[in-house]
Amino acid sequence: MELKELLKKEHVLLDLDASSREESLDELIKVMQNTGVVEDAAVYKEAVLNREAEGSTGIGFGVAIPHGKSTGVSEPGLAFARLTNEVDWQSLDGNPVTSVFMIAIPEEQAGNEHLQILSQLSRKLMHEDFRQKLQDASSSDELLAALEA
Repeated sequence: MELKELLKKEHVLLDLDASSREESLDELIKVMQNTGVVEDAAVYKEAVLNREAEGSTGIGFGVAIPHGKSTGVSEPGLAFARLTNEVDWQSLDGNPVTSVFMIAIPEEQAGNEHLQILSQLSRKLMHEDFRQKLQDASSSDELLAALEA
């Protein structure tokens, strides 16, 4: 499944004013719940926090990719937030996070789906010009266009 198919306009939060990892997660879960991707926010959040407990999803370059496979998710989804404040995510490179991609996968589709999404995102995030587009986007349309490039 392509990233541009998973990331709905309604799932793009530019300039999210969150002061913590948990607050960032809550806001991203809320937008996916509003569009029906997440059916049970508490169950999905538990899956995401369990994954975070295994090791930080802060991958470096100011980016985190929290994710979870859960019965609280009705269909695969992707959400994005650009944070107005740097948030300590205990990232692999020790730097704070300003961009967050959240992946939601239904438990019954827990096979390779999330690995394919992680792989697609990781390939894009390796490029500084893509990360810069995330920071410079002034609309959800611009951000979606950056994913398609």
